[in-house]
Amino acid sequence: MEREKVIVLDFGGQYNQLVARRVRECNVYCEIYSYKTDIEKIKQLNPKGIILTGGPNSCYEEGAPTYSRQLFELGIPVLGLCYGAQLMMHVLGGKVERAQNREYGKTKVFINRKSGLFHGIGDKCSDIEGIIYDDHRHDDHETLCWMSHFDYISKIAPGFEIIAHTADCPVAAAQDLSRKLYAIQFHPEVLHTPRGKDMLYNYVRNICGCAGDWRMDSFVESSIKNIREKVGDGKVLLALSGGVDSSVAAGLLSKAIGKQLTCVFVDHGLLRKNEGDEVEAVFGPKGDFDLNFIRVNAQERYYKKLSGVLDPESKRKIIGEEFIRVFEEEAKKIGAVDYLAQGTIYPDVVESGLGGESAVIKSHHNVGGLPDFVDFKEIIEPLRDLFKDEVRQAGLELGLPERLVFRQPFPGPGLGVRIADEITADKVRIVQDADAIYRDEVDTAAKEYKTTNGKDPEWMPNQYFAALTNMRSVGVMGDERTFDYAIALRAVKTVDFMTAEACDIPFEVLQRVMSRIINEVRGVNRVFYDLTSKPPGTIEFL
Repeated sequence: MEREKVIVLDFGGQYNQLVARRVRECNVYCEIYSYKTDIEKIKQLNPKGIILTGGPNSCYEEGAPTYSRQLFELGIPVLGLCYGAQLMMHVLGGKVERAQNREYGKTKVFINRKSGLFHGIGDKCSDIEGIIYDDHRHDDHETLCWMSHFDYISKIAPGFEIIAHTADCPVAAAQDLSRKLYAIQFHPEVLHTPRGKDMLYNYVRNICGCAGDWRMDSFVESSIKNIREKVGDGKVLLALSGGVDSSVAAGLLSKAIGKQLTCVFVDHGLLRKNEGDEVEAVFGPKGDFDLNFIRVNAQERYYKKLSGVLDPESKRKIIGEEFIRVFEEEAKKIGAVDYLAQGTIYPDVVESGLGGESAVIKSHHNVGGLPDFVDFKEIIEPLRDLFKDEVRQAGLELGLPERLVFRQPFPGPGLGVRIADEITADKVRIVQDADAIYRDEVDTAAKEYKTTNGKDPEWMPNQYFAALTNMRSVGVMGDERTFDYAIALRAVKTVDFMTAEACDIPFEVLQRVMSRIINEVRGVNRVFYDLTSKPPGTIEFL
């Protein structure tokens, strides 16, 4: 569908997805591209605005990521963030140098010139538009931001004016109004910059002139129309796991093509405890969905393929390839199938190295893990453009039950990425039992808190699960020496699953979880709690 868009040019920054997500929160569609994208391609995309991300390099060093002056001469508003701001100055005749004092963390930014970027921003001023501040009275117009840089802009490029600074950074922001070029040294996309979303809103809605027509109701409506036109009278086979992504994909496809859709649920033996039966209860013949449902019990087949495999990426590739092989076999059984549908979402695409410039984090079974040969005409990925919270919004628009829409995320390779060792039936049993205990205790504690306080606890995680480490240690149980595995517990708070922080679950809850796991799960004698944030870690272990 042709829609107005803003593009993000990725220079290797860790927040590339977050920038795009924040733009979409302004109801403006946004896509990520590598800085290597040709200028002619950018012209063809016809973006309303271009955002340059941060990055780990110094723009003045030989071989550093860069772009030609042409980018800034297209007449399209350009916003440079951190490295992107420095690169803009460097390319257009300014100067960037190594700073004497590195700025990192929350920092006061003093606004000293009017700018559409800062419309309505400033702690002691409700609307700075139309006001030119005196440089000596900037303390009345300040805001907090998140800084993270070694280099700084020591000289602005011709045509620019400084619009904000900090105690240590003379150019915290600059603009060239005639060319609609804006440079920000800090990160407006992170939550640590409280008014950052307002700045991005000012850029995409006011400066770029975007109408803000990126909404889930219009997305669902147009997607149903496009699917019908594409599929015609063809048949579609959907990989249904019962997770949020595949469930919403099933809902979208069923609205579009009804019984032309067959949903195949592959129970690969790597699901959460009792989950196979739960999926069948929702989507099977006795469920609420009018679709063709097939369950394939392939546990032994997967365990055999994964025997002796330790490398996480190899596991993902094997699970992905076997996943496709099963679908090919099912397609032959049910007759001609024209399309394979999958619940791929936008972070899958970006993290698999197919969007932007940042390092490949991991391959996904429905993107990077696909084998070269797939025995279907084409793959349909109706959610490919959506972030996770947008998928949930689409699910609600489709009328899916809230219990499905707000279900915890679960990776395509399942427990294969939560077992840090060779996968066996016994290890699957261990992590299933430990995970069930953990989720039960957290859910129970949260319900008790809500009953008493009338609201959900602040520590309630957005995602929580148990994983099996490959560590074995000595323990003592019943006066006997044990040599068993350690379970790691993970729980994170997150808005968009691109950044996350460990939850402060009450210690007494964790103690109950630990006690139950060690007492009830054979093969475990130690329990750890993972405190790692994302970044630098990922939410999943492997």
